[in-house]
Amino acid sequence: MSVEFIGYVSHQESSEIHLPQGPAVNPPYIAAVAQAHEYGGFDRVLIAHSSASPDGFQIASFVVQQTKRLGILLAHRPGFVAPTLAARQLATLDHFSAGRTAVHIISGGDDTEQQRDGDFLEHDDRYKRTDEYLDVVKRSWTSETPFDHEGVFYRVKGHRSLVRPLQKPHLPVYFGGSSEAAIQVAGKHADVFALWGESLAQVAETIQRVRAAARPYGRENAIRFSLSLRPIIASTEDAAWARAESILARATEVVKSNPNFTRRPSEPKNVGAQRLLAEAAKGTVVDKRLWTGITALTKAAGNSTSLVGTPEQVTEALIEYYRLGISTFLIRGFDPLEDALGYGRDLLPLVRAAVANEDSKATRKELDSVQA
Repeated sequence: MSVEFIGYVSHQESSEIHLPQGPAVNPPYIAAVAQAHEYGGFDRVLIAHSSASPDGFQIASFVVQQTKRLGILLAHRPGFVAPTLAARQLATLDHFSAGRTAVHIISGGDDTEQQRDGDFLEHDDRYKRTDEYLDVVKRSWTSETPFDHEGVFYRVKGHRSLVRPLQKPHLPVYFGGSSEAAIQVAGKHADVFALWGESLAQVAETIQRVRAAARPYGRENAIRFSLSLRPIIASTEDAAWARAESILARATEVVKSNPNFTRRPSEPKNVGAQRLLAEAAKGTVVDKRLWTGITALTKAAGNSTSLVGTPEQVTEALIEYYRLGISTFLIRGFDPLEDALGYGRDLLPLVRAAVANEDSKATRKELDSVQA
């Protein structure tokens, strides 16, 4: 497929406009959201990670048992289990999911968040650790013979795993981070580099940086790119903007009553969030319909920028990113279950048709140039 859609499955119902509802682990809700994404035609769903979240491996295992086709993108933070153990856990999940598993490596950009789980490494050292961690994980996935590893962070002697991923040569590795340290690790290891919902100019710049970092490894054209957004769609443009303003008003009330729920307590230290806030400082709307209202309110607490408009208008905006090299869109709504169904009905088919048209035009252009 030339375009991939990733949704989002949380362990309970919550968003910037919904305080958490139900138990911390809510199996019926998890199953319903996963099945809504499968019904809507999504390719994968992200299962996120934080220092307070329920265990993602178990949620992922539950989701694959509740679905038949839907892929999993499991967020995983290096540094808390041995890389050889993580390799076996992920490979085992790949077998139980019949080859539907991918891993999203997050090294951690927030010292406070890391320290809640006992990790006191500095930012750049965390990415150095991730680099070594992925070296060992990939070797565990692929080595037919026992191997030794002695590095700065990990030491392994005589390791050989009996379980390897169904997917060859290994599970897809998604990777994020906008700092220079992150970009360098991505150039070496990422199969898919994930960006937050930045402006067109920012996305073009980041793609160029990642490809330059991948060039020494001969991977300049091997990396795909993902963009995370929160589309707000309605039958008319006016209705879509009205819905955006309603979402902002509701989110503002949530922040006032629960200031630590979805809003950062201080200015962000990670570069990705800083870049989003820099765009938000330019205005509420960037590039015609990239809306930064929630970004400014929450101090860029995660995936927070939106494309606002009719399904056709949002499709046009997504295609502009596709032309830059984005082939994966990670999208989730502020009403998680309802929006997943709405995207599947009203947005995904339009985008897939538009991408097919773009690819067809590119093929015809290539053929014409060869014949000329």
